[in-house]
Amino acid sequence: MEIHQRVLFVDPSTGFYKIRKYGFDRYFGPADLGVHLVEKYRALNFGVGIFAGSIFPGSNRMVVTAYSPCWQGYYLSSMGGAGLVFNNLGINMLSLVGKAPVLSVLYLNRNHGEEIEVEVIPLQVEPVWKSGRKGVYSLMEHVYEMLGSRYEHDPRILVTGPASLSTDIGGIMSAPIVQGKITHVDTWAGRGGLGSALLQNHGIVAIIYGGTVINDDFRDHTVADEWFKNKYNLRLLHKDMETTSKYRYDEKVGTGGTFGVNYATMGGRIMAFNYRTIFMPEDTRQSIHTNFILNHYLKQFNQETIAAKQQANCGEPCVAVCKKMNGEFKKDYEPYQTMGPLCGIFDQRAAELLNHHCDAMGFDAISGGGVLAWLMELLVDGTLGMTDLGVTRIPKWDIDCFDIVADSLHNAELGCELIDAILERRGILDFREGARKWSRANSAGRAKPLHDSLVYIAFSRRGWMVPNQYWVAGALSPMTIMGKYYMVYSNDFIPPRELGRKCAERLKKELILDNLGICRFHRGWAEELLPEVMGSLYNRKDQFLHAVNVLASRLNSRNCPVFWESERNMDFVHTFLKRKRDVDNDPDPQLDDWLEKFERDKIEASKEFWYDMLKGIDESLLELY
Repeated sequence: MEIHQRVLFVDPSTGFYKIRKYGFDRYFGPADLGVHLVEKYRALNFGVGIFAGSIFPGSNRMVVTAYSPCWQGYYLSSMGGAGLVFNNLGINMLSLVGKAPVLSVLYLNRNHGEEIEVEVIPLQVEPVWKSGRKGVYSLMEHVYEMLGSRYEHDPRILVTGPASLSTDIGGIMSAPIVQGKITHVDTWAGRGGLGSALLQNHGIVAIIYGGTVINDDFRDHTVADEWFKNKYNLRLLHKDMETTSKYRYDEKVGTGGTFGVNYATMGGRIMAFNYRTIFMPEDTRQSIHTNFILNHYLKQFNQETIAAKQQANCGEPCVAVCKKMNGEFKKDYEPYQTMGPLCGIFDQRAAELLNHHCDAMGFDAISGGGVLAWLMELLVDGTLGMTDLGVTRIPKWDIDCFDIVADSLHNAELGCELIDAILERRGILDFREGARKWSRANSAGRAKPLHDSLVYIAFSRRGWMVPNQYWVAGALSPMTIMGKYYMVYSNDFIPPRELGRKCAERLKKELILDNLGICRFHRGWAEELLPEVMGSLYNRKDQFLHAVNVLASRLNSRNCPVFWESERNMDFVHTFLKRKRDVDNDPDPQLDDWLEKFERDKIEASKEFWYDMLKGIDESLLELY
């Protein structure tokens, strides 16, 4: 079967567009083809996998590829469900290759015809951001009011917010539209600042798309069930139910979703108050987890969301129903961690206030929350004053007399002030070129650089990324793309060189999913089975896996990791290792060896640990394909 990927190239500077076909001889999906187009044209691409619109659950993820303004390298970000409507355009990818002369909305529609309607429509966006629900939510409603009536079926809208105009960590937001109504189930391509890339590099503040094309995708449930029976002795639905239980409801811990399961099982691995808990005794961390999380923060979530069965999907039929809601508020672990405990917030009302404001302003919530927690610590320690940061209060972080409701609200209100101060560049704040560069510029003459208390991964000359929210060494590994799950976040002690190799292998597995546009929540079967499906349907299993290996190697060839610039990073790894020995009683003799090195010279041990991880990564990814 001859299969092509159809790419719609649009130049927003002129409105010119064309479609080009790419065969399966070199590129198989939105990851490898997207990176190729980023490299060749410095394009920003929105793509779906070959199984978009099919019966495979989780197959309608939209993958965005671009050069990241914050990471300063190639980046892949993805968004749940947004590929389902995109597939109705009859294309596999949209590629933007120019910049609109004024900020504009890109309109794409295909109603019963061969041609896709393409318009670049100027929009004065800042008044829209300031109206109604504010920010991304107001913009989505405004674009729908402008153009929604042109569509025969419900379209989908991608939007940016003020953060994309003023910082390098703006995300791209979308929400399903059902029967003419925009839902509250917002989904994000947040990591990597690709909203900032869309707005600043291409002049596009929103994209609305939809159509009526029905492709001849693979849709046969009987054949799919046969594959699953042969592989797992289970039908498709049953296997998917089994592998997505964490995201739906985990009976073992009596809760569900990333928020519920992670907080229920966290115990002494809690990270709070800008990671200061890593320095606390285990019994103190356990007390914080019990009193602040289990008995309040998680209890509220279980009562309001899990017991009330407030859950939804991202816009495609899916048994995981991973979007855990409380009215208009969506509860994912990492945003409600960085703008929850990491900022000294342990109450749902307070966390909702801060998370909603951050989302409305269009920030990548993980990076935004990490920066807010860091700025709060600088205020607590007196390193910077309220005038420096343009705020009216300092955080309340005293755990001995912490009022869960009142102090959480105080800290959330401070977080909202800091967000506004960042966008308005109050005091000395100016994050247009990123927190890392700003910190260097404002650290002159100080005893310690400001970023010594910012936990982040450095890349290239000014690239940076707040890590995923797990207290594990892999979260700070020197991989070519960080901030996603292209690394190992196991809580086990893994010697650094082996950890590097495992991260490299995880990168390849994740690229299988991204190159097919599959949600990683279905990875329990998808990364193993779908390459075989590529073989069965298209006779391309080996070629597909080879292309993934080539892509991993190509990405790694652009790897420009920088050794940890923050002392807090070194402490993060050192305390993780100490906890493995002292609390988890890990008997691995290599753990004792590493702890002896850290206790003798933390900086030299950190360098050796970091370089060992990098050696393991390169050993796995430097092969010539």
